Amino acid sequence: MTQSNTQPTIDPEAFARFRVGLEHQLALIYHNTELPMSYPELAAELIEIMRLDTELQEPKPHHSPWTQRDVVLITYGDTFLPAEEGGEKPLKVLKHFLDEHCEGLINSVHILPFFPYSSDDGFAVIDFSSVNEALGGWQDIQDISAHYRLMSDLVINHCSSRSLWFDNFQKCEGPGHDYFFTASPSDDLSQVVRPRTSPLLRETETVNGLQHVWCTFSHDQVDLNFANPAVLKQFVSIVRQYLDMGVRIFRFDAVAFLWKIPGTPSINLEETHGLVRLFRLLIEHAANEAVIITETNIPNRENLSYFGNANEAHCVYNFSLPPLLINTLVTGDCHHLKMWMMSMPPAQNGTTYFNFIASHDGVGLRPVEGLLSDEETATLVDTLQSFGGRISWRALDSGENKPYEINISLFDALKGTVAGEDDLGIARFLCAHSIMLGLEGIPGIYVHSMLGTRNDYVRMEHSGHNRAINRHQWPYDKLEEALADPQSSHAVVFGEMKRLLAIRQKQSAFHPSATQFTLHLGGQLFGYWRQSQSRRQSIFCISNISSEEISLQMSDINLISTDEWKDLLSGEVMPGWTEAYTMAPYQTLWITNREG
Repeated sequence: MTQSNTQPTIDPEAFARFRVGLEHQLALIYHNTELPMSYPELAAELIEIMRLDTELQEPKPHHSPWTQRDVVLITYGDTFLPAEEGGEKPLKVLKHFLDEHCEGLINSVHILPFFPYSSDDGFAVIDFSSVNEALGGWQDIQDISAHYRLMSDLVINHCSSRSLWFDNFQKCEGPGHDYFFTASPSDDLSQVVRPRTSPLLRETETVNGLQHVWCTFSHDQVDLNFANPAVLKQFVSIVRQYLDMGVRIFRFDAVAFLWKIPGTPSINLEETHGLVRLFRLLIEHAANEAVIITETNIPNRENLSYFGNANEAHCVYNFSLPPLLINTLVTGDCHHLKMWMMSMPPAQNGTTYFNFIASHDGVGLRPVEGLLSDEETATLVDTLQSFGGRISWRALDSGENKPYEINISLFDALKGTVAGEDDLGIARFLCAHSIMLGLEGIPGIYVHSMLGTRNDYVRMEHSGHNRAINRHQWPYDKLEEALADPQSSHAVVFGEMKRLLAIRQKQSAFHPSATQFTLHLGGQLFGYWRQSQSRRQSIFCISNISSEEISLQMSDINLISTDEWKDLLSGEVMPGWTEAYTMAPYQTLWITNREG
């Protein structure tokens, strides 16, 4: 059969609709900005960069490209090191781990920034178009993306001060000479929201004199100026390259800070939302199955705004979940978690939540502002500090510093309660995951949670950064030894985590968009009900979040008495609706009327 070399035919009406939408978004973003070109001209350039004049795909409205089988493993490219110096590059070792230990259970992987960088473990990117040679190359990335849905960071707010772009900014020539946001020390910057304590402006000598460059995070992470369409075009080109390399999930890092206006908080501005809508429009017309996840470590209501009207992020990080769930398990009281769950709106079709309880960063505290009192937050901070955690700070308008996040491995964060350390740590740790895995949305599991990794004080001290406490690197032979030892806590945790995932992926009621309702079972039992979209399967997810045995009255969960109900996790048949079931400390039940 002879293959045709002709380009695929594009529906002219679909292309016209897309073009009108693109120009409309550009007008919304740049209506207060003087551009060197018209909106149609800029739209034409973006279309050409993304190759949408020849490869346009029209997305299905409100389509949900995910199922209960979707689980994202979050990892650095060099979490797993070759057994011997000079061996395979870390990205190849990562592929071995995925293939040998996670096949059939993990179908997506988030490789944290794998580009050349100067600081912040990858988030000060020197070159967005290259793979860090110490990790491997683009072929390694494509090998992974060929077998797993690949999630990559788009570090969109800033780049490294050691990048070619910033070098050109200082020389006042070439690409980058006008890419960076500058301000004057005399500007009103009092309202600017900061996640750090370092000075906002960095003095930088350039050929044209002294400039003050805006640095939201650190002076090595210099902020880009998206009011300049040249910056937009650069990042659209980067998105196109990542799509070509197999990336299908884009994590928009620190996107809330993207647009800056002195005299305002410079966070969550309307232009920022407009840029998210613009990137979504481009990405989903280039690859229907590609999605955007916004990383916005901010108070809950602000975080939810990045769904837009189902036209911004496909997924938002559920940032309030980690601190609330950890607080629940260390206090033995689920009141705040339950109240938060009841306030969370069901995600619209075509969007969902990205659930996680541990990450490469710390346990964020901004997402519980307004959810926990200052006293309750202070108790949580003190408790996790007693378990070896460290505190990172942010600056307030008043000049004071306030805890921004707690840096600790999740395994150590849950090794005790407010009463101190105990011997129920593993049970508490698994309880946290059994709660998270049943929730509406897609679960993201940090690799060190899969492995039950402890605080890494050596790496933290060596790096000088608190966050490194939860960024351990495993020599692959040492990991294999730990997982082969049935007495190892790593082997126990890994085995149970895989068992939970294997059960979860078979249940239609755990589809990310399935119905969810919060149950009211008192302060020590946390529960919610999931029902499949077909209404064929119901699952009651109930956890004892205390260190005591608790009696669950079956009548309290209103089971249909004519059905037989069993616990998916233990295989036990549940007693009749007039009877009670005694739950062990930190035990979770996934009670269903039918499997699948």
